Amino acid sequence: MTELDPDDPPEDLIREARTGGERAFGRLLARYTPYLTLLARVEIGRRLQGKLDPADLVQDTFLEAHRHFSGFRGTTEPEFAAWLRKILAGILSNTVRHYFGTQARDPRLEQHLQASVDQSSCILAGQLAAPGTSPSEAAARREQAVLFADALSRLPEDYREVIVLRHLEGLTFPAVASRMGRTLDSVEKLWLRAIARLRQTVGGR
Repeated sequence: MTELDPDDPPEDLIREARTGGERAFGRLLARYTPYLTLLARVEIGRRLQGKLDPADLVQDTFLEAHRHFSGFRGTTEPEFAAWLRKILAGILSNTVRHYFGTQARDPRLEQHLQASVDQSSCILAGQLAAPGTSPSEAAARREQAVLFADALSRLPEDYREVIVLRHLEGLTFPAVASRMGRTLDSVEKLWLRAIARLRQTVGGR
């Protein structure tokens, strides 16, 4: 099997995974760990008060993706990312129902979670899209939301947390301060440092 560089186009990894077996598929999924972890983290924060580990939901998502990869018909990264988001939304739905003691499947909850996860992904993409970028230009490059999640994952934990709470969960600075157990002044300064570091990280890519 031909070795693939980490910076190879995701489409190459998808093709390789279809013919290269377990190892190739594992390498493909690894590309999306920060992305799915961030999306799961946002939904857990909104619905379950952060009482679950996003990594567990991502692991369950990967297991489901492994079981059903033969049914994936897409060829591009946006298609693959959307497929993973749909699986994650289903895992989240089951988790929320279990957490609140609801046994019956709720299609409306699944649809709402799917829309919420997709919306979070769009917000992520918007953080990296350059002004004046056309949809066709954006589609010709890596999935913007995945790239933003990769950049965010390289930040210190407190930097990452303040950005997630402020920009993805949409909390006010006082609410962020309360969630993080910090003073308002310290949170505002932390946010400024976090944004500066994130811009530096994105620029370095």
